[in-house]
Amino acid sequence: MKVAVIGGTGLLGRAIAAAWHGDELVLTGSRDLDIRDSQQVESFVAHHRPDWVVLAAAISQLDACEQNPELAEQVNHAGAVHVAETCHKYGVRMMFLSSDYVFDGSKRSPYEVDDPVSPLSVYGRSKAAAERDVQRILSGSCIARVSWLFGAEKDCFANKVLDWAESGEPVRTLADQVSIPNYSHDVARALAVLVHAGAQGTVHVTNRNPVSRYDFSRELLRAAGLKTEVKPTTFENVQWVGMRPHYSALSDASLRRHGIRVRDWRDALPDYLARRREVRPTKRSDR
Repeated sequence: MKVAVIGGTGLLGRAIAAAWHGDELVLTGSRDLDIRDSQQVESFVAHHRPDWVVLAAAISQLDACEQNPELAEQVNHAGAVHVAETCHKYGVRMMFLSSDYVFDGSKRSPYEVDDPVSPLSVYGRSKAAAERDVQRILSGSCIARVSWLFGAEKDCFANKVLDWAESGEPVRTLADQVSIPNYSHDVARALAVLVHAGAQGTVHVTNRNPVSRYDFSRELLRAAGLKTEVKPTTFENVQWVGMRPHYSALSDASLRRHGIRVRDWRDALPDYLARRREVRPTKRSDR
């Protein structure tokens, strides 16, 4: 099977390159393919003729989306529409990577795939709009929602926490924001299984065990053998441009219906830390 990964240079794209085996992968980043340009998208698909396209490209920095909503719309929503329309034209299956931030955080139990979306931010609204239109254009598409992605290869919250601790800086994180950290390699392997199963509709691709950012940071530092103190803070003490949901854990029920059960995020920490040592062999002093 030939699988084209758009967004192949991002955190998840790099994990797919390392953890997805048995298929011919074509990975491309934004420098080579601008999904805002429908002609570029069509030329890419027409040239490579993949069986599946996995769309992982997005502007995922929430505050950046708030500050430039037009760009967020062009990339996260219109870009996804361009890919879906091209896949429909060429008979290509599509998987669209979406986010837990399509929910407003009003629940206190993991969100199911059929819970109503109600995003709080420009980023969340752009992802929710893309989900709707991708499914409208390409009825056999798969929407894969992921939360709190972490991995060694690119910037993410986990890497920031370790960078701060290793450089002697204080670590202060939210005690009142809860979701599930998702290890990028676990997500990549689950996506491969879904593609091979011909998955359709919405699936929550997630590790297990909801946790606050504060408790996640403490467990991460413990696993890394670092004794840096983590100080809790709350939403009211953080100045953000865009709103985040207080609770956005995703239920893995839809994933288990495909026979996939991803491990507890805590069990993934040794793999993540070993990978981090490989790709970041020296301590970083920058933030």
